[in-house]
Amino acid sequence: MPLEPAPSPAVDVPEALKASSLELWYQQKLHLRTLVPSGAEALIRMRHPAWGVVPPAYFIPDESDPHFHALSEFVIARAIEDWRYLLGQIGPVDLSINLPISFLADDAAVRELCYRIPDHAAFAGLLIEIDSAEVIDNLDLAIDVARRVRLHNIGISIDNVGAKWPSLLGLPNFPFVQLKVDHQYVTGCADQRLKQTVCRRIVELAHDSGAQVIAQGGETRADFLAAHEMDFDQVQGYLFGKPMGVKKFARSRTHFSEKEPIVLTHGA
Repeated sequence: MPLEPAPSPAVDVPEALKASSLELWYQQKLHLRTLVPSGAEALIRMRHPAWGVVPPAYFIPDESDPHFHALSEFVIARAIEDWRYLLGQIGPVDLSINLPISFLADDAAVRELCYRIPDHAAFAGLLIEIDSAEVIDNLDLAIDVARRVRLHNIGISIDNVGAKWPSLLGLPNFPFVQLKVDHQYVTGCADQRLKQTVCRRIVELAHDSGAQVIAQGGETRADFLAAHEMDFDQVQGYLFGKPMGVKKFARSRTHFSEKEPIVLTHGA
């Protein structure tokens, strides 16, 4: 990245879509106890002609922007295309994408999303991650959508769960398949009791509700060991790999088993 800040937006979204300069990068998720790959999260990037690879903070438009919806449609279409590519290269990979709650409030968009899901025996389902603040502020909508799309092999994950986790308590027939703990509570949790307390409560909520729980932001071996002790199901973070383009991701999965495993200390 350049030393000076990139312009915001770096490129207008319609120009980026027209120029095919948007792409998805993938970050590995792992089963925490076995360190076996358990899927990957798709993260949008822009390949700018002057600035190189630009992160989304520089180009994601406001929800009021008329092109915001088109960006979500791009993510869905590219993720499914990339799933087919990965299937041919390394076998099926469970993918998750990030969508705003506003996109799922559009009934026509939800129907089109369900229609796009691959009718393939190897396709285990698509995971849609929605920010916890949006879910909590639109809880009835989120619950309704989660129940409807689950019939079409789509699960809803609540992303960035943190201090407001009590808002998710007591939901009847908990419809969400996964909770992702906000990275600010995972990074450095080995040495901070308050972070551990929040993590433990979210883990309990997820498991009591029949959902998986993932620690995102695992940056050090100490974070990993703490997440292991707190009984997280999955882990995601720079300790296990940074986001990368789909072709590089496929190559990294091919060589993943050659990496030296993290050994747990006694009692961890």
